[in-house]
Amino acid sequence: MTEINTRTQTGLVVSSKRDKTITVMVERKVKHPLYKKILRRSSKLQAHDQDNACNEGDLVTIQECKPLSKTKSWKLLKVEKKVQEIK
Repeated sequence: MTEINTRTQTGLVVSSKRDKTITVMVERKVKHPLYKKILRRSSKLQAHDQDNACNEGDLVTIQECKPLSKTKSWKLLKVEKKVQEIK
């Protein structure tokens, strides 16, 4: 059985404080209908991170899945770019 047209989004991890959960901010650009100015709109999505692999600042790709909790209905697909940790 294959998954049909599952949505994927790419965004920045803004929080990884909870166990197996990350908060990803996804930005998109829309044109204002009247003034035609390009505006940035953002959404915060909760995603399931099974291995706690992500930290704040990482660029990740997430995929839509069945609801895992009240707010989580996305899962981590892959980490595009890791943030460099300062020691």
